[in-house]
Amino acid sequence: MKYILIKNATVVDPNSVHHLKKTDLLIESGTITVIDTNIEAIANETELIEGENLHVSIGWMDLRVNFNDPGNEHKEDLESGAKAAMQGGFTAVACMGTTNPALHSKSQIQYVVNKSVNLPIHIYPIATVTNKAEGIDLAELYDMSLSGAIAFSDNKNPLANAELLQRAMLYASGFNKKIIQLPLDKKIANDGKMNEGIVSTMLGLKGIPAIAEELMLQRDLTLAAHHDIAIHIGGLSTAGSVALIRAAKKEGIKVTCDVHVINLLLHDTVLEEFDTNYKVLPPLRTAKDSAALIDGLIDGTIDVICSDHTPQDAENKVKEFDIAEFGMIGLETFYGVLNQALNNKLSVEQLVQKIAINPRKIFDIELPKLAINQKANITVFSPSATWNYNSDKSFSKSKNSPFNGHEFKGKVLKTVLSK
Repeated sequence: MKYILIKNATVVDPNSVHHLKKTDLLIESGTITVIDTNIEAIANETELIEGENLHVSIGWMDLRVNFNDPGNEHKEDLESGAKAAMQGGFTAVACMGTTNPALHSKSQIQYVVNKSVNLPIHIYPIATVTNKAEGIDLAELYDMSLSGAIAFSDNKNPLANAELLQRAMLYASGFNKKIIQLPLDKKIANDGKMNEGIVSTMLGLKGIPAIAEELMLQRDLTLAAHHDIAIHIGGLSTAGSVALIRAAKKEGIKVTCDVHVINLLLHDTVLEEFDTNYKVLPPLRTAKDSAALIDGLIDGTIDVICSDHTPQDAENKVKEFDIAEFGMIGLETFYGVLNQALNNKLSVEQLVQKIAINPRKIFDIELPKLAINQKANITVFSPSATWNYNSDKSFSKSKNSPFNGHEFKGKVLKTVLSK
């Protein structure tokens, strides 16, 4: 029998009777058996987890990861992605469907579900809205829902056709599923490479203006309001988008949204050295935009924080900035980046709401219970512990991170999931 003993940790779970209390937790063969103070270790059979400022919450969930499986497993596959997620504190992830082939049929969804059964985390597939994520014909949404798809999204290829999006929203709502839209008008973005502004002008790079995000966001909110249907908006990056979501929620529009963690911390000025690891979509914006995003988290406008883990191999990333692919890996550095970006502006309780509770609530996934006789689904972390990230030791197959050698404050110490 395997024992795990967590000593003197603050429980962060508003649904637990132990919420915000310091206690010990004993896990026996994957089940929480004792929650009490001064629990004794069972000889040498016990894995002891202790340290300064320990916290324990239900396992975190990332709503946006790209595992490239099937089709580009040399960048990442479900196995390596699951290991990276667990290292980053996640017991569940939602896997985007723009693979090769895309997750646009029930057989593709079943492939992910079946291959994930024995992996150390829960992997929930997000199917594409359209065939091949091409934005032309609706995919078999209902069949994919029955096979395990929790939502539908064409990921970084948002639906430009308003009538098609409208039809998809109406259809999916009939069986209680949501469409996820990344707000980006690609015609206005016009093959831009970074945020449009002073820095892009100085570097001579084509920019992606804030209006490319905000115009599409306004359109999607208008559709949701007109039909009184819920929609989830992924990857907010501008102050204007935060204001639009805030106003929409006040009007009663059924909208939830998320932000990518990197957009909270970094700004377009880091691109002055043309490091392609900073080339992401949506692009890094300005300090003003990051401040507005953080304000949106504080006041509840933004519901969820994601990693947008996007592995890219050297062949696609180590090249001229203009032709390098978008994206960076982010699962293992997620909490360190988030802790640095927020700098105590959110309480630990608010943080757990954004990265563990809301992701499940929005997509009707059962919340784990942090209680005696429940299977363990927990993340143990310390907001004050420091550590150094070494991309060579990453569990991800790809190394496209700008944080190699960076010292972070805020560390995940253990992730435990018993399926």
